[in-house]
Amino acid sequence: MKLTRFTDYALRVLIYAGLRGNDLVTIREVSDAYGISRNHLMKVVSNLTRLGYLDSRRGPGGGITLSRPASAISIADVINDMEEDMHLVTCFRKTGECTIEPVCRLKLALAEALSAYVQTLENYTLQDLLKPQADLKRVLRIS
Repeated sequence: MKLTRFTDYALRVLIYAGLRGNDLVTIREVSDAYGISRNHLMKVVSNLTRLGYLDSRRGPGGGITLSRPASAISIADVINDMEEDMHLVTCFRKTGECTIEPVCRLKLALAEALSAYVQTLENYTLQDLLKPQADLKRVLRIS
């Protein structure tokens, strides 16, 4: 399974905000730290705010912060919320058609694999991704 760039950026924004604690973070800071387009990040941040992962303040002195503790943000939830399509193959979709679907075991095997993937991610929170904090802050140039 491959995550979209949108989900990747969402996780990066959450990591950056988590490393900054209660400090307000600007989109420019995140963009500069990761070398990501500000326009892309604006969409990501807007979605994360709408979904309740971030709080945002507009205007001069504004920025974003986590809306709840990093330990309360499940990585599985973030991925499920950000990914529009977790269908590994077309037969997972309601409109998916396949000639061998009535006798195919591939769909069952892939559904089991996807379930294990999601269950593994349910064991991780944003707090888990913030370690080792000192190294992450150094790499992202956060003081």
